Parts: sequence; C-alpha cells; structure tokens
Amino acid sequence: MIKEGGWLIDYLRMLRPQQWIKNLFLFAGLIFSRSFHQFSNIRTVLFAFGSFCLLSSGIYIINDLADYRADSLHPIKSRRPIAAARVRRSTAAILAVLLIAISLLAAYFIGRWFFITALIYLVMMIIYSLKIKEVIILDVFFVAFGYVLRAVAGALAIRVEISSWLLLCTLLLALFLVISKRRAEIVSLGPDASRHRKILGQYNLGFLDQMIAIVTSACIVSYCLYTLAPETIAKFHTRNLIFSVPFVIYGLFRYLYLTFHGTRTDQPEKVVVTDPPILICLILWIGTCVAILIKV
Repeated sequence: MIKEGGWLIDYLRMLRPQQWIKNLFLFAGLIFSRSFHQFSNIRTVLFAFGSFCLLSSGIYIINDLADYRADSLHPIKSRRPIAAARVRRSTAAILAVLLIAISLLAAYFIGRWFFITALIYLVMMIIYSLKIKEVIILDVFFVAFGYVLRAVAGALAIRVEISSWLLLCTLLLALFLVISKRRAEIVSLGPDASRHRKILGQYNLGFLDQMIAIVTSACIVSYCLYTLAPETIAKFHTRNLIFSVPFVIYGLFRYLYLTFHGTRTDQPEKVVVTDPPILICLILWIGTCVAILIKV
C-alpha cells in the first residue's frame, strides 16, 4: 500500500495501482487458448494489460473528481488526494485526459477490436461514474461487466476465441466480488453508509446475502459445467479441467468467510494479495489449469 507523503506519492495514489490487479482478467484468453507458450502473444497481452492499467487509472481519477465531496466525508476515502485537496482538481482532470489518450493510442496499435473494446469500457465506466452508480442492481452489473470486457479485450488482443462459458463464469465471479464489496461497505460504515454513498441506502444485508448466495451457487455450477462441456473437451482434448474445481470452490468459500467475519472485503484487490489462503489457492488453481492444458 502506498504511504502518504510528498506530491509524487499523491499522484501515484490517484492512479490506484493496487487496483490494477483487476486487469489480470486480460490473461484469461491467453491461458484458456493455450497460447501462453507463444512469446508474441505474451508480449501482446502484457502491452494490453499496460494499456488497461492506464485507462482504468484515468477512469479512477474521473470517479474521484465526481465524488470528491462525498469522499471527503468517508473515513478512508477522505485520504484520497483529490478529496483531501492535496491535488488540484484541474490538474487531476488534465492527468486523467492524458492517461486515457495514451491508453487508447496504445490500444489502437494493439488491434482494432481491442481498441473498440477499450473504448466501450471507457464509455461504460464514465456513464457509471456519472449516473449508474446511483441505480440499484444496475450499479453492480455495470462494474461486473467491466470485468467481462477485460477478459474479452485480452482475447481480442491476441485474436483467440474465448468460451461463452468462461465469459459467464467471469460475470458471475465479478458479481460475487462486487456484491460482497457492497455488503462490506454497509457493515463497515454502519448507519452512516447512505450518507457516504447514497446507493448503499437502497441495499440491506438481507437482500445482499440472498444475491451473494445466488451468484455463488451459479458461479460454481457454471464453472463445473464449463469444465465438462463438450466444446471444452473437444477444444482441449481432456476432461481433466474438472480437477481445478476444488480450488474454485475453496476460493469462493474462503472469500465468503472473510466477508461474513468483518474482514475488509470492500477492497477485493487487497484481499487477494494479503490473505495467504486465497493467494495460495489462486496460485494452485492457475498452476493446475496450466499443467493440465500443457499436457494435452
């Protein structure tokens, strides 16, 4: 985590580099197309990852500009450079435009369809920041669909097909993370939750718990069906992907445990890298999938 300090630290905090972990979804197409042994594809996805990191940072700054008044009242978000008035809003706006312009330029050189996907992501996230984040249910779908677009963009960057089953699993996993984040926000902020973020006043723990139960079950079932789907077996010539299912189930259950025991799952990107069981589970899942796909 970036510590508070001088002006350079403030600018780095605005970029939210800890959130770049979400852009790892771009590597899904590389792994599940078995293209991870081709250096050119690895290089392309790395460039795509960098492009999306710049793009997402520009969007985060726009979001901070739109929310700086509400963030100034939040116990944690009030430390953000814009909310704390350590960075001028005009300067932040210029930086956001530069980051987005550079990212889209890089996206254009990576590929036309990758550029179009990045542009769709940009428009969606701006609409979310300006309006949709205050619309119940639709707000979580917009954020979750952003994860799906990352996976799609990664596949388009190296021109490989990505399974519709995998996209469904990505959507359900993203919904799981986003809804868990909403629940954690309500718990951590308590009665003042709606004061800090209006949309939180439209949710309640009972409703969110039901949503979490639905998407958790759907995510596990969808992933199991994906590993056993005829098109998956025909593509990879193996049924062994089913052996990766226990890691998926454990990872989801561990995250549920953290969500319902007061851990700060309102920052999912932090949980993934700071909770040893989840981190080990993620590494084992990736290693298992790669090992299975290499052997076929």
